[in-house]
Amino acid sequence: MALRRALHFVFKVGDRTKTAMFYRDVLGMKILRHEEFEEGCKATCNGPYDGKWSKTMVGFGPEDDHFVAELTYNYGVGEYQLGNDFLGLTVQSSQAVSNAKRLGWPLTEVGEALYLTQAPGGYPFYLVDKEQPPTDPVQKVCLGVSDLQRSIHYWTTLLGMKVMEKNEENKTVLMGFTDTQTLMQCKLELRDNSGTVDHGTAFGRIAFSCPREQLTDLEALIKKENHKILTPLVSLDTPGKATVEVVILADPDGHEICFVGDEAFRQLSKVDPNGNKLLDKAVAEDKSDEWFAKHNRQKAAA
Repeated sequence: MALRRALHFVFKVGDRTKTAMFYRDVLGMKILRHEEFEEGCKATCNGPYDGKWSKTMVGFGPEDDHFVAELTYNYGVGEYQLGNDFLGLTVQSSQAVSNAKRLGWPLTEVGEALYLTQAPGGYPFYLVDKEQPPTDPVQKVCLGVSDLQRSIHYWTTLLGMKVMEKNEENKTVLMGFTDTQTLMQCKLELRDNSGTVDHGTAFGRIAFSCPREQLTDLEALIKKENHKILTPLVSLDTPGKATVEVVILADPDGHEICFVGDEAFRQLSKVDPNGNKLLDKAVAEDKSDEWFAKHNRQKAAA
C-alpha cells in the first residue's frame, strides 16, 4: 500500500530511570522527544489509565526514517504483567552488545552472533552482534498469534502488508509494506504461539503511518469486514505541536494497531533537542520513580 510505513512500538514502563539507561546506554538510542500529560489519552496511548502520564520517544534517529520506541509511563504504576503477545524487537548493533557486556547488563547467547536480553519490565530484545548499519539498526518486531494463516490474511488483505518470507519450521512469517528487504524499514514478524494470545497488562501497540486520505477508507474497510475498531478516527492534540488523526484497530488476536495520518505526524515527530533534559527533569521531580526503583531492587535481592 503506497506510502505506508512502520513508526514505533509502544511499551509501558514502570521505572523510567532504569529504562532510560537501557535505551540510552545499552542500545545506544537517543531521546527524540519527551512530553508530559495531565490526563489520559483519548486514544488510550498510555493504556486504560486516566491520570498523569508521560511519553518518551527513543530511537537511533528521527521517526521519519527510523523505527522507534514509545515509552509510556503512568504515574503511580510501577509494574505491568507480561503476556505472550510481544515476542521481541531485533536490533543489529555490535556496539549494543559491547555496551551490555561493559555495563554488566544480562545477555544470553541464543544463536550465531545473536544475543537475547531484556529491557526493564521484562520485554525481550534480540541483539545481532554485527556492525550497526548506516540505516536503521532496528530490523523487526515479533508478535505472537494464535492462527498464523488467519493473521496473514488480516495483515495482508486488510492492512496492505506483503509477505516477504515464511519459515514453516519456526511457524513464522516476515511482513512489510515493501516486498523487498533491500529497503531498510523495520519489518513485522508474526509467530504462531500454538495457543491463545495473552496480552497481560503490559500489552503494547504497534504504529504505522499512511496518507491522511487513506484513514477513512481503512476504517470503512475494517467495519465492512466486521473486525474490531478500538478507537474510531479521532484527532489528537499535543500542545504547541501538530494535531494528528489516528484510528486504532485490533487484529484477530487483539494486538493494538495504530494508523496515523503521515503528513501531520511528520511535523509532530520532529526531534526535540531538549528531549534528554526534559526526561531527566521529569525523573528527578518524580519521587515515585525513586520509590519504584528501590522497591524493584529489594524484590530482586529477595
